[in-house]
Amino acid sequence: MRIWIKVKRYPKIGLVILAYVAFIALGMPDGLLGVAWPSIRASFSIPVDAIGLLLSTVVTGYLTSSFLSGPLTARFGVGNVLAASCAMTGAGLIGYTLVPAWWMMVLLGVVAGLGAGAIDAGLNTYVAAHFGEGLMQWLHASYGMGVTLGPIIMTISLTALNSWRVGYRVVGGFQLALAACFALTLPMWKQKEGPIGNVVHKRLTDYQTPLGETLRQPGVWLSVLLFFLYTGSEGSLGTWAYTLLIESRGIHPEVAGLWAGSYWATFTVGRVVAGLYARRVGVNLLVLGSLVAALLGAVLLWWNPTNMANLIAVALIGFAIAPIFPALMSGTSQRVGVHYAANTIGMQMAAGGLGLAIIPSLVGILARQVSLEVIPVCLMVLFTGLLALYALAVKSGSNA
Repeated sequence: MRIWIKVKRYPKIGLVILAYVAFIALGMPDGLLGVAWPSIRASFSIPVDAIGLLLSTVVTGYLTSSFLSGPLTARFGVGNVLAASCAMTGAGLIGYTLVPAWWMMVLLGVVAGLGAGAIDAGLNTYVAAHFGEGLMQWLHASYGMGVTLGPIIMTISLTALNSWRVGYRVVGGFQLALAACFALTLPMWKQKEGPIGNVVHKRLTDYQTPLGETLRQPGVWLSVLLFFLYTGSEGSLGTWAYTLLIESRGIHPEVAGLWAGSYWATFTVGRVVAGLYARRVGVNLLVLGSLVAALLGAVLLWWNPTNMANLIAVALIGFAIAPIFPALMSGTSQRVGVHYAANTIGMQMAAGGLGLAIIPSLVGILARQVSLEVIPVCLMVLFTGLLALYALAVKSGSNA
């Protein structure tokens, strides 16, 4: 019995590694688009703000599969869902490179989004249920690794092969290989674990609060808006940094690609480091400090005293905002109360997806109408708004 309990206390290392690799793969397409966009625009002869169409279809698919991931997993099993989802994402990414018209690529965004949403929701649910909070932090750091690799892969594709399509085919092929790995490990994902001990902890999902009651709470909507603005600000710099650097500030494409990649590199490092001190610092101080540092980085990017200042600003913002998403997620019950936390978390995920599609698209429209130099101004406005909104959300939670 002692040996059985000892084994059960440790996660299956093979599944952990596979989950982390899957999250690396999940982040790669997000890192590809920002660097590839100028070349994609040239290939299809489309305006700078047309990226909003692609982002919208991807997020539509993402939100749909995320929302349905629970019933799908219950019916088909997490391993089958992950295998099918990786196959869909890979097919969508490779399909981008084969279609002759822009509208076809936009439609394929739904396929890629459907796969990505199910991967994201499925793995988050599985890791939360089986492996605990510590490994969940590293799971999200793995996403940052993927987003860091994306710009590097696309920069090599553009500079060495003069083709954005090769970069998407490499990442798409990686997704298909991952689908095969999930299919081959299906028996491992189906294994059940027995309980350890007799202690029963009430979880957030045990409260079964009606959704209508949750929707009537003002604090819930403040929390949802936080995620909408945060993911929008995160995605805005990730999407537009490369274009800003090469088209407005005259940075060489190879250098700009590495600098854009530094955003996601420091983002990943920031998440890894935050996991070491987050509990001691506390959620509120961590979020507020991160937002202040991000705002300073946006001011430096707007000021632009030297070319090197661009690199420092982009890297600083990436490092600063990294802990915000997991910190906001873990602080949900503090802001809205434990009775409404489970419903709110789902709404926050949906709002985050919408923010990722809508806000970078709006920034692109402003950049087209005004100038690409409006991008750092938008970031300053977003980070300032997040600071004020977070303070209001915390105050609302303390008064609830």
